[in-house]
Amino acid sequence: MGKAATKAGMIDRTDAAHFARMLAALALSYLLPFELVLLSYVFLGPAHYLTEISWLHDRKYFLPHRGIALLLALAALGAMFMSDRFWLGVLIAFCFVACALLAAMRSRLAGLAFLVIAAVSFALLSRFEVPFGLVWVLLPTVIHVSVFTLIFMIVGAFKSRSVVQFGLIGIYLAAIAVILVLPPSPTTVIPLLAEIGNRYFGDIAPALGTVLGIPHLTFDARITGLLSFVYTYHYLNWFIKADVIRWAAVPKRRLAAIAVLSLAATGLYLYNYVYGFFVLFLLSLMHVLLEFPLNSISIRQLGAAIGGSLLRPSRAVSDR
Repeated sequence: MGKAATKAGMIDRTDAAHFARMLAALALSYLLPFELVLLSYVFLGPAHYLTEISWLHDRKYFLPHRGIALLLALAALGAMFMSDRFWLGVLIAFCFVACALLAAMRSRLAGLAFLVIAAVSFALLSRFEVPFGLVWVLLPTVIHVSVFTLIFMIVGAFKSRSVVQFGLIGIYLAAIAVILVLPPSPTTVIPLLAEIGNRYFGDIAPALGTVLGIPHLTFDARITGLLSFVYTYHYLNWFIKADVIRWAAVPKRRLAAIAVLSLAATGLYLYNYVYGFFVLFLLSLMHVLLEFPLNSISIRQLGAAIGGSLLRPSRAVSDR
């Protein structure tokens, strides 16, 4: 079924799979609200992180030079040994701003100048009570898996001019609303997994509460159901894109290595969840930082698409 059919509102095979996996993520979030976020993180996460890093590598990480990606990877590794949330937030926020500048600047000299300005600005901001700790808790987690995923979906819908894809965006937002209004049962199916999930993801609830102005927000069924849905869908959405952005179109040896490393990461977690979580979190944080340039480009594309649709309704957003 071609693009013309999709634009007319008919659903193709990819969109149908997209819809089915979105509903599956929603259903599982109600069945295993406390456990699913951890299960998805452990079993789906490693394959997502490694395949996306591979895909980004082939596109030079959308940066002027691949060497910058090495600095981002080292920043992720260094963050694993930092304990102060404030300075972790400063590091993450600066990496995002730096990537946005580098991805936008065509002149190396201009990019370097703006980076110096950004570094000085962050040094000055660090002297004030800027809540950088919230950036550390929310940007690599719920913002990455929900807000950036939503931006990618909207940009893709504008590119394809697909009514169906805009409909999927509506369903995605409706699913989030359903979980918030009608939260899953607070009963845990596997209490141990729920306890570990709370240990690893529990900080997100009070951080969200601070941002939203909801005091004493806890890691209850509403928050865990939301995290379970957005995390699981984030991973499944990436795997759906295999034929669209061709992240699997790599040498077979690399694909085999990715599969082995993914299984090894999951296996390490099952063997010793402390060591395993360290490896999984490092992979997760590394892929988050390496995706920052693409995130900034997509945000600019979204702004151009919305502005273009208001001024010139027939114009689609340009390709990446």
